[in-house]
Amino acid sequence: MEFLSPLDTVFLAGETREHPMHLGAIQLYEPPADAPGDFATALFDSMIAEGSVQPMFGKRPGRPLGFFANLTWDRDTRVDLDHHLRRSALPAPGGLGELLTLVSRLHGDLLDRHRPLWEAHLIDGLADGRFAVYLKLHHALIDGMSGRRLLHRTLSTDPADTRLPVPWGPAGPRRDSAPASTAATALNLLREGLHDVLTALPALARVANTVLSEPLTLPMTAAPTVLNVPIGGARTVAVGSWPLERIRLVRKATGSTVNDVVLAMCAGALRAYLAERSALPDGPLTAMVPVAMRSADQADAGGNALGMILADLATHVEDPAERIRLISESAAAGKRILAQLSRTQALALSAALLAPLGVVQIPGFHLLPRVPFNIIISNVPGPTEALYCRGARLDGNFPLGIPFDGQALNITVATNADNLDFGIVGCRRSVPDLPRLLEHLDNALGALETAVGA
Repeated sequence: MEFLSPLDTVFLAGETREHPMHLGAIQLYEPPADAPGDFATALFDSMIAEGSVQPMFGKRPGRPLGFFANLTWDRDTRVDLDHHLRRSALPAPGGLGELLTLVSRLHGDLLDRHRPLWEAHLIDGLADGRFAVYLKLHHALIDGMSGRRLLHRTLSTDPADTRLPVPWGPAGPRRDSAPASTAATALNLLREGLHDVLTALPALARVANTVLSEPLTLPMTAAPTVLNVPIGGARTVAVGSWPLERIRLVRKATGSTVNDVVLAMCAGALRAYLAERSALPDGPLTAMVPVAMRSADQADAGGNALGMILADLATHVEDPAERIRLISESAAAGKRILAQLSRTQALALSAALLAPLGVVQIPGFHLLPRVPFNIIISNVPGPTEALYCRGARLDGNFPLGIPFDGQALNITVATNADNLDFGIVGCRRSVPDLPRLLEHLDNALGALETAVGA
């Protein structure tokens, strides 16, 4: 019997029709110049012919004793790939708009809990000859960081490589792959837990000292916006790419980090989006920013290992240079707190930061004077080289996150060779004209470059 971690349990227990709890990704491919007309068909046939499925892709929620839900995993020993792997063709004219319309619908559908919690869709019919793969996995199975690494290991830097590893196929041995008994694992967890309890008070004292001495952003201090409303189950997806070199030049000019520049781009876009709707609050928006807590030898491990910090987006500040300075200070203060804690303590603190999301279950929560935070913005490191799938070049690698009740918009970013690829997911009802945010992101980056001389 395999028990779920507390955070994995939250992702299963919190799922409803209005709140699908899966992560997704759109991978857009350019076939090789000499590819035959049935390239996508042959690729799909090869994918579905992979009969072996690694354990993580065989997991489904268990019910010990028949009624305890969301506590354990069962394993499906005969995964039905005909169900999990699907093929679609876009209607004419087969543009990016038609692709995003289809993915928006797929991303709003719940995964079947009687089966392992994942699906893969190969989508062709794009007029320019490209094809796409849309993959979605339940957040209880995997976090964004390990999910991206899982996808990347299926691709090659060699365009002549004809192998076709698939995400659900058997993974290679890991350095930590030596089997351990359930009792030994439980004993280790108990030892770690006791150690963390014994060291918790000094750690909390350090945290308290940091809170008093640094500009730390706290939960339940954000002003509600039109984005912090009840949501429905339908989704809208928008994607865009920007050259990584432009972001790096802003980073260098400001002495910040790439993630600070991403947050500043998002802050400028949100400021413009809300302002054109006469809905920009007087105070700053607050972003929840996931921080990876997974070591290198846990790259392909399942489950979730995420720390969380809150960042002040300074959306009340008009000057882009001053805005990114305040964002950098706020994000750095949050990271310093995590650095003072053990991994278990940091994960516990992060769970506590997420806990105020429970207020969204209270009727009328959106009328409260403050909300836990306004938006989740994630930046997931990706490949730094061009990648290929049987010679087809990966053009776009767009991550798709999860809107929550009271958090109607999610922005997730991933590195893809020389670009940063943005995936934006919103509640279809609550976030009108969502693709407009792409224009605002581009304008925000241009304003940053002008303000800091990048």
